[in-house]
Parts: sequence; structure tokens; C-alpha cells
Amino acid sequence: MMGAAGRYLRSGLSAVVDFALPPRCPGCGVVTGAQDAFCFDCWSNLDLLGPPCCARCALPFEHGGAGEDALCAGCMAQPPAFDRLRAAVAYGDLASSVALKLKYGRKPGVAGTMAGLMARHVDAAARPILCPVPLHRWRIWRRGYNQSALIAAALGRRFKLEVRQDLLLRVRPTPPLRGMSPNQRRQTVQGAFALKESHRAAIKGRNILVIDDVFTSGATAGACARVLKRGGAAEVAILCWARVIRDEH
Repeated sequence: MMGAAGRYLRSGLSAVVDFALPPRCPGCGVVTGAQDAFCFDCWSNLDLLGPPCCARCALPFEHGGAGEDALCAGCMAQPPAFDRLRAAVAYGDLASSVALKLKYGRKPGVAGTMAGLMARHVDAAARPILCPVPLHRWRIWRRGYNQSALIAAALGRRFKLEVRQDLLLRVRPTPPLRGMSPNQRRQTVQGAFALKESHRAAIKGRNILVIDDVFTSGATAGACARVLKRGGAAEVAILCWARVIRDEH
């Protein structure tokens, strides 16, 4: 009886909250019919990513004739440090707006929305450890939270996967990478990340899924992957909300 009463109470409270604070589209803010749902117009403007694409970096292919193991020219010429990247959507005005609401707009609920679209790329059967890209402590103090950690936590709850928010440390602050060339970005993040010594045994031979909000040139993802591989991880994959298709970020 207590369980039924509890469910009834929760459903009543949920109805009150929805009436007072109706769910809104994370893109434009209009009232929607469900929590974490985009309105029709915003949903139509999202460019969902998936096959056909490069098996390594998820760069979309214009034609569907390539096999699922096909690589783009860039990955064939210079394979990235990570084993696989997947992204929910292509970077654009709407995808950027959603990411910025989480990053700077103090809207932590948006993390659940982003995680919901990223979830289709999670291989839960492989039981990866989820590892958010870390922020330097100075940036955490200013912002109050790590947006990638919020997304990782939402994915961890959804799939009941282990989340290690302090697996990687950002040992050196770095300036924003916007406007830098790919080579400058790689040099800027070189040596910026380290593996927490107490976690080395835990990741040895394990699959690690690094969570980030936006993938631009791959400098940050590559730096994280190299540290994790040196620490003994068997595979390092990257999962992000948005992937820049043309480097205009």
C-alpha cells in the first residue's frame, strides 16, 4: 500500500510541477508536451549524425556506398589517438545554442536532453567506464560545474554505467581554443591532462568512453585518449553532443 501511495503522491507532485513549470524546448523555450523534448521546428533543424560516416572520427560520407569500417582520408593519413568517435548532432546554430545553455546558461537540466540524443551511440554491453573531459579547478570555481560531467552522469544513470569524474585531471589551465589552427590547438593542450594515479589499476584493460560537449579539431579528445592509453586502457572512444563538420567553431 505504501508503494502505491508513494507512486500516487509522486504522480500528483509531478502534475503540479508540470502545471507550474511546464516542460520547454531546450532549443527555443516554447512549451512542449514532454520533458527534455524539442519542439517540432527545433527537432527539424537538428542534423542527427550516424552512418554512413568514417568509422574512426564519424565524419559523414556524402554517399552510402562505403562499408561500416571505411575511414575518411584524414584518418587514413593520420589516425587519431582515440579508437572511435561518435556524436549526436552536427555542430550548428541550434546545437551550439543548446550546448551554451548548459555551459554558461546555468541550465543543468539540458544535460539530460543532450544525453538522450547521445544515448544511441553508447554500447552499454561493453560496460565502458564513462570519463568526462575535465576542467581545470580555476574554471570549475568560476563556472560552478563541469558540463561534460553532467552529461556523463545522465548517461551513467540511464545505462547503469560506472562514471569516474576524477579519472582524468586537468593539471594545467589552457586558454579557449577558438580561432587557433589545429596544430596550435594540439600544442596548447599538450601536457594539460594526467591520469589520477589511484585509478591506473581500475582502467587497465578496460574500455573508456570519454564524454564531451563539442568536438572541433580533436586536439582535446586526442590528448585525453593518449593519457588513457598510456595508463593501460584497452580502448578509448569519444562521445560528444555535437561534432564540427567544417572547422568554423
